[in-house]
Amino acid sequence: MENIIGDINNLVWSNALIVLCIAAGVYFSIVTRFVQVRYFRHMIDLLFKGKASAKGVSSFQAFSIAISGRIGTGNIAGVATAIAMGGPGAIFWMWLIAFLGSASAFIEATLGQIYKEVHDGQYRGGPSYYIENGLGIKWYAVLFAVATILSTAFLLPGVQSNSIALSMQNAFDVPVMYTGLGIVILLGLIIFGGVKRIGKVAEIVVPFMAGAYILVSLIIMAVNIEQVPAMFSLIIKSAFGLEQAFGGVFGLAISWGVKRGIYSNEAGQGTAPHAAAAAEVNHPVKQGLVQAFSVYVDTLFVCSATAFMILSTGQYNVINPDGGFIVENIPGALIGAEYTQFAVNTHFPTLGAGFVAVSLLFFAFTTIMAYYYIAETNLSYLYEKGSKGVIWALRFLILASVFYGSVKTAEAAWTLGDIGVGIMAWLNLVAIILLRKPAIKAFRDYEQQRKAGVEEPVFNARKLDIKNAELWEAKEERE
Repeated sequence: MENIIGDINNLVWSNALIVLCIAAGVYFSIVTRFVQVRYFRHMIDLLFKGKASAKGVSSFQAFSIAISGRIGTGNIAGVATAIAMGGPGAIFWMWLIAFLGSASAFIEATLGQIYKEVHDGQYRGGPSYYIENGLGIKWYAVLFAVATILSTAFLLPGVQSNSIALSMQNAFDVPVMYTGLGIVILLGLIIFGGVKRIGKVAEIVVPFMAGAYILVSLIIMAVNIEQVPAMFSLIIKSAFGLEQAFGGVFGLAISWGVKRGIYSNEAGQGTAPHAAAAAEVNHPVKQGLVQAFSVYVDTLFVCSATAFMILSTGQYNVINPDGGFIVENIPGALIGAEYTQFAVNTHFPTLGAGFVAVSLLFFAFTTIMAYYYIAETNLSYLYEKGSKGVIWALRFLILASVFYGSVKTAEAAWTLGDIGVGIMAWLNLVAIILLRKPAIKAFRDYEQQRKAGVEEPVFNARKLDIKNAELWEAKEERE
C-alpha cells in the first residue's frame, strides 16, 4: 500500500506540476504588472478595513481564516523536510514560489469574490463556484468539489494532527492517543459553532501564534548575527548548485522547495478562495490583494523564521540521495520538527521542544479548522438544498480523520497530504489560467477607479461584461 501511495504521489507531483506552478505565477505577475510589489502597502491598508455583516466576515477575519490554512505544520516540519531533502538551497525556491504564487493567489481570491453566492444565509465561494459560473463546466466544478472534500476532510487533516501528536509526545511525553482525543474535542467545540465561530477564533489565535514564533526566531538570529551573511550566501549558492557540498541535490532543492512552498503557502492550490469569498467587500479586488499578502506572511515571514533558526544554528542534516548524509550535524534526529526543536534548544535549552510543540499545536490546529471550513463550503456547493445532514456527517468524518492521523505513521500522513495538495493544485491552476480574463478585468477596473480618485471603488459586473456574477448583479439592481 505504501508503494502504491508513493507511486500516486510521484505521478501527481511530476515535474509538470512544478513547471505549471512557476509558469502560472510568472504569467500572472506579468499581466498584473507585478501586483505583489506595486500594491504591497495597499494590501496592508486593506487588511484592517471592512466590517463583518450578517452574511459575511470582515476582511481581517477572511485573511485570518486563509492564514490559518496556510500556516500549519508545513511552516515548521515542512521547511525542515525541504532542507533535509534538498539542502539549504530549497529555501530560495520556497521564496521564489511565494513571490510568484502571490500573484496566483491574487487571481484566485478575486475570482472567488466575483462568483460567490449566498447559501444558508452565508457567503460561499471558491474554485467550484467560479469553475461552474465562470467557465460553465459543471462536471469540472463537481470534480474539484469532490477532490477538495476528499483532501481537506480525509487526506490533509492527518498531516496536521500527526505533527501535533508527535511533537507533544517528544516534548511532554504525552501519548499520541491522548493528544488525538484532545484535538478532537477542541475542534468539535469550534466547528459545531459554524463559520462565524471559526472566523472569531482565527482572528484571535493567528496573529498571536505567528507573532510569538517570529519573535523567538528574531532573538535567535540576533544571537547568531555573525552567522547571518554566511547563511544567506549558503542559501543562494546552494539554490543554483554553486555550493560544492550540495551540488548533487540541485534538482532536489528546486523540487522540494517548490513542493513544500506550495504545501505551506497554498498559492494556486484553491484553498484560500473559499475564505476570500466569505468576506464582505464592495470590490472583489480588495480581498484579492489581502489574500496576496497572506502568502507573504506565510512563507517570507513564518517559513523564513523556521529556516533561519535551523540554518543559523547549524541544526540540520541533509540526506544524500545515493545513501547516507551530505551533512549530519544532528545524528539520529528525525526529519521534521526535531530540527527546529534542536535549533531553539541551542539557545533556550529548556524551551526548545516545548516551544516548538506548542507552536505546532497552534499552527496545525488552526489549519485543521480552515480545512473543515473549505470542506463544508464544497459540500454546500454539492448539496445546495438540504445540506445540513451531510454537513453533520462531514463534521464527524473530519474528527475521525484527525484522530486517525494522530496515531498513524508520519511518512504515510505526509504522502497522503501531498497527494491531496497536488490534485487540488492541478485542477485549480488550470481553471484560473482559463478564467483569467474576469479577474484581470476586475483588477484594471479597480486601478482605474483609484487613479480617478475614488477612495472606495465599487464593482459593477454588468459594466465590465462579466457574466454569471449573480450576487453582484443583484446588488447592482438593489442600488
